[in-house]
Amino acid sequence: MTGQEAQVPLRIVVADDQASVREGLVALLGLLPDIDVVGSAANGEEALRVVATESPDAILLDLHMPVLDGIDTAARLTQRHPSVAVVVLTTYDDDASILAALQAGARSYLTKDASRAEIAQALRSAATGLSVLDPAVRASLVAAASRPDKPAGPKLPAQLPDGLTQREAEILCMLAQGKSNPDIAAELYLSSYTVKSHINRIFAKTGSSDRNAAIRYAREHDLG
Repeated sequence: MTGQEAQVPLRIVVADDQASVREGLVALLGLLPDIDVVGSAANGEEALRVVATESPDAILLDLHMPVLDGIDTAARLTQRHPSVAVVVLTTYDDDASILAALQAGARSYLTKDASRAEIAQALRSAATGLSVLDPAVRASLVAAASRPDKPAGPKLPAQLPDGLTQREAEILCMLAQGKSNPDIAAELYLSSYTVKSHINRIFAKTGSSDRNAAIRYAREHDLG
């Protein structure tokens, strides 16, 4: 056989809630001969469905999405589809967002000023098990590592009521302690958007109409 064998294209999914960004990424990446965009999604739940259907090699994932945010989406993808490489592409370069994404299982983290070539290289590298962090992200991680360790989170009961997850119960405890959303985000290395999403789910599960009602619920259930 003469010449090199044809390279199998990298199969990817693009998930971003902004239609113009999502469609632009699909078009730009689709022009590359070694990348095949097999699906796209406008929110986290949709991304999970597309990945389950298409079994891509990697997903390009925004953090700020409705229904299910990028952090929770990355965590569920890592658990359900460990062979799918998660590459975050977002406007957020704060250390809380970066650490939360990496802890959730993202292999690479880029900001949206990355070039098409940089995005493509990050996808290829992540699909082979390597990580790519752009310079601003690396700087944020170095700064975070130089700060004192955060205190341990609140102790939770073994059985949680009303279908609360461990993370939701942890955040509910912190609400009952009078901590603000930015305080919670900083302590748990989450983005403010992720904390807000968790709190909205806490309200729904506990039947709380506002923060004060959630605090009362927490104290009634020994979560404060």
